[in-house]
Amino acid sequence: MPRPQSHVLLVVADATLRRNLLKGLNAAAKSLPNPCGLSFSGVESADEALQIARDDGDLQSVLVDGLLDAESLVQSLYALRPELDLYVLVDSARDEETVGALTREAIDGFFIRDEADPRGWFRILQAEIQEKSRTPFFDALREYVLMAKDAWHTPGHSSGDSLRGSPWASAFHEFVGENLLRADLSVSVDMLDSLLDPKGVIAQAQEMAARAFGAQRTFFATNGTSTANKVIFQTLLAPGDKLLLDRNCHKSVHHGVVLSGARPVYLDSSVNTTYGLFGPVPKKTLFAAIEAHPDAKALILTSCTYDGLRYDLPPIIAAAHARGIKVIIDEAWYAHARFHPAFRPTALEAGADYATQSTHKVLSALSQASMIHVNDPDFDAHLFRENFNMHASTSPQYGIIASLDVGRQQAVMEGYKLLARTLELAAELREAIAATGVFRALTLAELLPAEVQGDGIALDPTKITVDISRSGFTVDEFQQVLFERFNIQVEKSTFNTVTLLLTIGTTRSKLSRLHDALLRLAREARAPRRLVKAPAIARFTALRFLPRDAFYCEGELIPLIDEDEHANAALEGRVCADQIVPYPPGIPALVPGQVITRETVQFLLSLMRSHKRTDLHGVVHDGYTPCIRVMTLAEEGANRAL
Repeated sequence: MPRPQSHVLLVVADATLRRNLLKGLNAAAKSLPNPCGLSFSGVESADEALQIARDDGDLQSVLVDGLLDAESLVQSLYALRPELDLYVLVDSARDEETVGALTREAIDGFFIRDEADPRGWFRILQAEIQEKSRTPFFDALREYVLMAKDAWHTPGHSSGDSLRGSPWASAFHEFVGENLLRADLSVSVDMLDSLLDPKGVIAQAQEMAARAFGAQRTFFATNGTSTANKVIFQTLLAPGDKLLLDRNCHKSVHHGVVLSGARPVYLDSSVNTTYGLFGPVPKKTLFAAIEAHPDAKALILTSCTYDGLRYDLPPIIAAAHARGIKVIIDEAWYAHARFHPAFRPTALEAGADYATQSTHKVLSALSQASMIHVNDPDFDAHLFRENFNMHASTSPQYGIIASLDVGRQQAVMEGYKLLARTLELAAELREAIAATGVFRALTLAELLPAEVQGDGIALDPTKITVDISRSGFTVDEFQQVLFERFNIQVEKSTFNTVTLLLTIGTTRSKLSRLHDALLRLAREARAPRRLVKAPAIARFTALRFLPRDAFYCEGELIPLIDEDEHANAALEGRVCADQIVPYPPGIPALVPGQVITRETVQFLLSLMRSHKRTDLHGVVHDGYTPCIRVMTLAEEGANRAL
């Protein structure tokens, strides 16, 4: 097992003092227990210190001489790497009062110059690193699994005993492993706390996650960001409350609208028709909606998008807050952003009240592991807990909770180093793709729809969209050959692109294998073919009823096609009762309560006829006839129109 390394930097202008401190601290590191692998180095200037903080991914702590411009340096270090432990060396306790208020928030402690005690200082520095790297829930889970003998509680496999030795099911036991099954436990284990009412190790783990991600409060979710979004909606919104939302949001957001009974104001996102990609809502559209709906309770946006596009959030959030509108940012694809300056500001740093993150998507957590981060000054903890418990399972998977604990630990201790490597690999991969002469990694300018070119949108470089249109493959063929010949699976696709997702788990070996596969496919020199382009998504029409009212109607089914196989005119002007979602990309073409037009029906039929990879969630087949559930005319008359 590799041993950790923890580098500590002393920024001290006095060469003699710096040399004496380093001698004593490194001697202590050699003579005292040193499980975190502390070692010490020193520089004399702020510029040198900042350069080391940029270059050294194993740097954990910095001790700054108060005789320097300590306030400025501490602020710069905190802005660059907020996870670092920062200390200031002062002449006396009175000198602490001279440290500015902003700097004081970033400082973890002070050392008195005249009381230099290298061995004592070493113990303090190590204790802080050990505290930061602690995993309270995972440690308790591992301790329990090692000490427990017999289980007289759920789950039924009883620590794997029902599977072990079974002639039918032992293969599953061998595949998933002994510890996973023994760690699959009942909520009756008191020492492992309760996700529904945490007071012990889960509460501690969540508090540590809040500090790591820059939140006032953090909550672990074991059933994904889909549920996290719904919990926030039900906390902030009462039936009839107005909500501003990007129609490009994940379908869970639209489900949350139904559950909360909110009145949505749908904002059309920008669309890149060249590549079939959906971008952010134009900034001018957002500002106009905020001005037009000052009575809105909340605004929710997705940043970054599936393809890596992220909003210029600070001015948008400031405009919403000026009208008293709470801001929720779905950061499902952006949980890593806090841990490298190339990705910041995060939603919370930009001022968001809530951020939901799929920790499992880009950090080291198991599938379904997500976090809810809260910075809302008006946060109602009791109401939130009631809504959280409404959605959370009373039998949560402890392995998922443990992975959130460990995922936070790794992000804090080595996230900067791992993300620096990931960024380096992403740049190398872009060059490698260009070198094939056939495939192209799209740039930010190519990804951005025209209407948002001047909106300050940035690109997460760890998400690479590859144009395959010159390869001679259809997207289906390309994905199939990548998997069947080279055992490579990609994230998603449009009609002429595939998306590659790089994470902290990406290695140079994986990059080399992908590059080799692309080179081989490029050398096959197939003639380019005309690719079947997906039809542009129909723009939002109008909302006639609250989505919740429409969804809970009994409704009736009306076919999408008439007897002549044309768009059914009987659907025009009717109100949809379900969410109709072309997948991919998962953006609703219709939501409950929305008026159906001929153009919308034609769009759905075009998808069904011309793009075989698109599923239409919400469409009901009556035999071979595709139908949509709509409100009956009587139900329309009985419900209150908007």
